[in-house]
Amino acid sequence: MDRVIQLKEGNKVYFASDFHLKTGAQQRDTVREKIIINWLNHISNDAQEIILLGDIFDFWFEYRQVIPKGCVRLLGKLAELSDKGVNLSIFSGNHDMWMFGYFEEEMGIPVFHKPQSWQINQLKIHLGHGDGLGPGDASYKLLKRVFRSKTCQWLFSKVHPTIGMGIAHRWSSHSRIRSNKKEEPFLGDDEWLLQYCKLIEEKHHHDFYLFGHRHLPLELPINQQSKYINLGEWMNYYTFASIDKDNCQLEKWLQ
Repeated sequence: MDRVIQLKEGNKVYFASDFHLKTGAQQRDTVREKIIINWLNHISNDAQEIILLGDIFDFWFEYRQVIPKGCVRLLGKLAELSDKGVNLSIFSGNHDMWMFGYFEEEMGIPVFHKPQSWQINQLKIHLGHGDGLGPGDASYKLLKRVFRSKTCQWLFSKVHPTIGMGIAHRWSSHSRIRSNKKEEPFLGDDEWLLQYCKLIEEKHHHDFYLFGHRHLPLELPINQQSKYINLGEWMNYYTFASIDKDNCQLEKWLQ
């Protein structure tokens, strides 16, 4: 296991992903940001750990001296929770993969760029954002390698932030989340992340597999001992997962 978490009595670990803040629709983004803050305030009563599984922002790039404008409520709340002793972790997603140290240095929040296997009490968990995993999607996997390359990051860093952020927001304007489309088609056994989980389970047992990226809340059995949970998104579903002493469940935040 990459990390072992021992829960204190009455405490939980919470997971959420795909907030996709800063989509360009400022009024709607502000409303959603306040909903997320309300959720964080609520769970802070018993949260020992809060783990955000990527695409927190619709785009994020950390220049050497500049970070993207906006989301001050969320950033402030994360800093406040960290200062109060709540352990936070962030996994980068395909929309916010260019996190280079700001969260670690300013808030003490570790950022992970690859899936991890953690143990929470006796439960073995495999978790990550979920992009580029499993079979298929060859074009995106190639694009991800380009975007993750040091050369690409260096070249983008030389573009003035106003121009760079403009390019990025035009690019992400084609994303599924911006279309405000609620009904994602369920692919059954062809779900790439489900197939990925089955491949991992053949080699190493995990009780739960937790991912985002798919934008569809899912609870699917892998076998009799393992389950794949997708966390959905916070444009339409407002779903998250929690782990207590011995169980993991998908829940909905009723704003």
